[in-house]
Amino acid sequence: MRTYDFTPLWRSTIGFDRFFDLVDAAQHPGSEDNYPPCNVERLGEDRYQISMALAGFAPDEIAITAEQNVLTVEGRKAEKQQREFLYQGISSRPFKRQFNLADYVQVRGAAFDNGLLQIELVREIPEAMKPRRSTARLFRTSSKSRPRPPERPSSVNIRASAADTPAAEVPASWS
Repeated sequence: MRTYDFTPLWRSTIGFDRFFDLVDAAQHPGSEDNYPPCNVERLGEDRYQISMALAGFAPDEIAITAEQNVLTVEGRKAEKQQREFLYQGISSRPFKRQFNLADYVQVRGAAFDNGLLQIELVREIPEAMKPRRSTARLFRTSSKSRPRPPERPSSVNIRASAADTPAAEVPASWS
């Protein structure tokens, strides 16, 4: 896979630091695995849900943290008695899974039921940032407060339809 050098763009862009960090992180997948498995769903225009399969974990062994557009889900099994497994197909290793959230996306709530963690996310754009529709209001003003149009020179002849009249007469001083 190719790697790109974004150094020239750093010099000419302001405020896109987070974007370039995301692009750089996407280029270097590192040792990130896909454990635990998860689904990311869009429930509505501004509603999302992350579902994670956490079989074998208890609710008190899971920590959910949201700070600065990053949602982190961590899990660590409590040390209990040692068991002797003939086959262990349910993983209980510690994990840390991070999700980059868009601006104005917030965690609304989380529920853990039957080994499935569901995190509800909502995008709440502040009122000041939402597009507004403005309707033009026409106000009737009295003839006293309305400015009068400037007087036209008497040598200019203007009529309602250009087809009815020859070209308007323009004084020589206007050319």
